[in-house]
Amino acid sequence: MKTLTLSAPAKLNLSLRVLGKRDDGFHEIDTLMVQLPGLADHLEFREAEHFTFTCDAPEIPADETNLVVKAVRAYESAAGASLSFAIHLKKAIPHGAGLGGGSSDAAITLLGLDQLHDGKLGPATLREIASTLGSDVPFFLQALPARCTGRGEIIEPITAPSVPVILFKPMFEVKTPDAYERWKQSFEISGITYHEQVVSGICLHNDLERPVFSKHRFLAELKQWLLLRKEVAAALMTGSGSTVFAVLRDGADPDSLARSAHHELDPTLWTWSGMTSGNA
Repeated sequence: MKTLTLSAPAKLNLSLRVLGKRDDGFHEIDTLMVQLPGLADHLEFREAEHFTFTCDAPEIPADETNLVVKAVRAYESAAGASLSFAIHLKKAIPHGAGLGGGSSDAAITLLGLDQLHDGKLGPATLREIASTLGSDVPFFLQALPARCTGRGEIIEPITAPSVPVILFKPMFEVKTPDAYERWKQSFEISGITYHEQVVSGICLHNDLERPVFSKHRFLAELKQWLLLRKEVAAALMTGSGSTVFAVLRDGADPDSLARSAHHELDPTLWTWSGMTSGNA
């Protein structure tokens, strides 16, 4: 019986610039993304009589709207065959956090299915399928830091260092379409830092902070609180939120920073700390 277990890592946008709205309804972006190998969902593939999909997180739909199921259907269509695998998703990446969990799950599903079918479709076809599933999905087909352009599907590997980070996510989520829809008319909040921050030769910036911060003031206050901490080299919202991350200085204690955030800001904040992927 064929079985396979793969990890689906989260991502961070170190930089995200929105260049304008495209004719297809998407937005033209230019973003630098890295993966978080230590923060990952896990996908278990087991040969079965017919395809089933289950997930250990009850808030995640397990029907045809799930990106894993969509990836399976797209693979079946491209391969011209019905798949007989039971796929179980173990969630670790928060939902609606701007960390790319669903996109990563979809990409790793494609990779896993092709591995189980002895590379039947191959990398080029998998990239084509991935681009139809979501703008971030192609990025997760490879493990390298990358610059992603177009609507996110054009991938160019870059050189980037591995850096220590800590992530903070409040209980609420941010809807990505809403953030992009409000981007053009958004405004800056007085007293909040939006300018570029340079860390290890990379400019950190996120154009979606304007629309998201104006609607979710707590995220702006969280970022500003982090920037005032001596152990923080830079702070930024990732993607469309609601996660805000900080790049830590050498010797910083992430656990101490998390305790302070829980005490001073919100005791229900979800936190995670670790290293970004790098190749420099």
